[in-house]
Amino acid sequence: MRCLVTGATGAVGPRLVQALSAAGHRVRMLSRNQPGAGVLPEGVEVCCGDITEPATVEAAMRDVEVAFHLAALLHIVNPPAALQARFERVNVGGTATVVQAAVRAGLRRVVFFSTIAVYGDCADRIINEDSPPHPQTCYARTKLSAEQRVLRAVRSDGKALGTVLRLGTVYGSRIKGNYRQLVHLLARGRFIPVGDGRNRRTLLYDRDVASAAVLAMDHPSAAGQVYNVSDGQFHRLRDIIAVICDALGRRPPRFSLPLGPVRFAAGVLEGAARLLGQRSPIGRAMIDKYTEDVAVEGRRIQAELGFVPQYNLATGWREAILEMRQAGQL
Repeated sequence: MRCLVTGATGAVGPRLVQALSAAGHRVRMLSRNQPGAGVLPEGVEVCCGDITEPATVEAAMRDVEVAFHLAALLHIVNPPAALQARFERVNVGGTATVVQAAVRAGLRRVVFFSTIAVYGDCADRIINEDSPPHPQTCYARTKLSAEQRVLRAVRSDGKALGTVLRLGTVYGSRIKGNYRQLVHLLARGRFIPVGDGRNRRTLLYDRDVASAAVLAMDHPSAAGQVYNVSDGQFHRLRDIIAVICDALGRRPPRFSLPLGPVRFAAGVLEGAARLLGQRSPIGRAMIDKYTEDVAVEGRRIQAELGFVPQYNLATGWREAILEMRQAGQL
């Protein structure tokens, strides 16, 4: 089967391309950037361009049967107004362009990569696909809007075109953001936890993301569906830290800071920075993100598509940190 992968040079894209190639599928990638040496397997057809440009996307769709849409502007805390407009253009407008091109080209399936962030505040509840979304960030709002465009699309035979995968927090050797920063701080012994670390997290190793996507590409039950994707467990933050430290060969931090005073101090820093016309490096939103409780079930994709995560927290982090070291990133 010929497949198109948008955003193939990002954090997860190379894993998906590798999985598709290993399964015998022909892969074309569409990305704004050329892939680095050795990032993608041999034989992948490289197309460079912007997903918001219809002519570029339509050309990339030629002779394609399935499209995997990963390309997106990722989460940024409190983006300025100008950047919010870019979120709309890329995440919503770009997805609409991909879907429209897929319909015109007669594709069998579009697999869209979304996020459990669309649910918003879990408020100590366990969330599943029947829970109503309440996105609270610009990123989450635009991803939910993009989902709706995917789910409304139909093929020429009247069947649903798209499948939406709402991913838990993805980690791996190419992932950027909070978890990458956490690994580096723990590796240097410079991280002090805030709070008791009992808040839950929903995680997924990047290789399991690829496995779930390959299942969704042609399973008849996946058409028109939304699936949460995780490793099947809820992990306490303190346990995640302990597992990362074990993979690093370091002892976990012995002390933690009380949440209330730290959050208050972050608010004071924010206020002072604002008066000086600057931006505080630590804010209350950052503390709230660190201590939030996120428990999202991923049972439906296991029951309906037969998805079985191959990596647990320990095996995933051991492999990720080994690869980071081999790449000279640690």
